[in-house]
Parts: sequence; structure tokens; C-alpha cells
Amino acid sequence: MIRNVAREIAMHLSYELSFTDLSADELLDQRLDPVRFDQLAPEYEVYGKLPGPSQQAYIRRVVKGIAQHGYELDRYIEKYAVGWKFERIPLVASAIMRLAMYEILYMPEIPNGAAINEAVEIAKKYESSDVVRFINGILGSFVRKEAGDAPAPQPEAEASAGPGPEEAGQ
Repeated sequence: MIRNVAREIAMHLSYELSFTDLSADELLDQRLDPVRFDQLAPEYEVYGKLPGPSQQAYIRRVVKGIAQHGYELDRYIEKYAVGWKFERIPLVASAIMRLAMYEILYMPEIPNGAAINEAVEIAKKYESSDVVRFINGILGSFVRKEAGDAPAPQPEAEASAGPGPEEAGQ
């Protein structure tokens, strides 16, 4: 399994944290079970193969980190989603941005541009093109202003965060 599949699984789990009473550890233990993977495989391609030890370590680190730093990450999303209330942003888009922001802030071994590129690629699977541009714009602004490092150029990058999720019919 490669990192981008592990990243997508981590996004699914961080999304699920938004509406479960389970702790991050409990959720991870349940969802990283081989039987659970077999159950999800027909519905989601990313569950076709159980992650190996290094991918599971990455997934656990990211999901627990997002759970621990969720408030901080959400405040960054709200700060850079100019003109939009956090509650109006689709939960999947929020989960994708939390994942990228966590990598940018707490995983220096992952280049900022790679975190943004991967977030955009995941977003393309789950969101409309307007929401993908919105995510890309927020993450680009976040990196420029908070991380002090310019991200890699994005083909869909715009000077601002672009249209909000509501304009995408969300």
C-alpha cells in the first residue's frame, strides 16, 4: 500500500471522528481490523488491502493528531475560509483540510506542496470542482501565511480561496 491510499483512509477516519462517540484509539482499532477491511472493500477501493505496519503507523499518527488538534485545525480552516462559517463547509472537505494542515504543521518530513497536492487529489474523488478549488485556495493561503513556505504550484490554484462550498451546490 502506498502513502496516498493510507492518506485517504486517514481522511475517512478523521471524517468519521466528526460524528462518533468513539475515541480516536477505539475507532482506529475497529477500523484497522482485517475483518472490517474485508467488509468495506466492495464499497471502497482503498479498503482492498489492509495497510502494512508503516501505513498503519502513519494512519494512527494522523488520526490521533487530528483528534488532539481538531480545535486548532478548525480555527485555521475558519480563518482562511474568508466569508464562510465553518459549520457551512462540507464535513468531507473539512476532513481533507484537517489532514493536510496536520501534515503541514506536525509532520515536517512531508513537504507542504505534497500535503496540498494529495489533499487536492483526494478532494477530486469526493467533492465538486468548485469545492476542490476552495480547498486548494484555503490550503495555499494557510501555507503562505502560517507555514512560511510557498506550496508547489497547483493547476487549479487561484489568487483567493475561490468559490465557497455553497456555490458548488453543497
